[in-house]
Amino acid sequence: MEFFCFHRDRPGSLPLRQELGEQHWSYMDQYATEMIARGPTFADDGETLTGSVHILDLPDPAAARAFAFDEPNYQAGAYRDVMLRRWRNLLGRTMWDFPGGPTTGKRHLVIGLGPAQSPDLGTPPDSDDLIAYGPLLSDDGSAWLGTVALVRAPDGETARGVLGRGRYAGVEVHGWEFGGRR
Repeated sequence: MEFFCFHRDRPGSLPLRQELGEQHWSYMDQYATEMIARGPTFADDGETLTGSVHILDLPDPAAARAFAFDEPNYQAGAYRDVMLRRWRNLLGRTMWDFPGGPTTGKRHLVIGLGPAQSPDLGTPPDSDDLIAYGPLLSDDGSAWLGTVALVRAPDGETARGVLGRGRYAGVEVHGWEFGGRR
């Protein structure tokens, strides 16, 4: 089962995150083989950390909750909230398989939260810039709740366009970069 986990930073938590850096990396090292994508999100200035994204393949919802809530930064109060949802990997690859590599172009996390009716759940026709893409699902996987994309795009507005116009009740766009131990 695949899961999308987005830990959103509590304002002013950067010193705490820096202090817990090695604990965070050691924790994430335990999940290296389960990772589909990972990385930090940024404010519009491109420098201020706003959160941390992890997309993983885990055995069940209990394992996903343990991953999200046992994470050292979460335990220490660095995050203000967590979005944890079932997800489906429509591209069938990890971010490390993305043909564009980890450094070419600007990267974005796009989260579309859906209305009551689900759109077509296929990938967009022009998907060369998609790093990861798939639907957000209810806990039992039966209901569509939205869509998440990691996309290479020159700006947030272009990234937002990957989900189409008028298909979602709300869309969030965050700067994002490939994550992992430096």
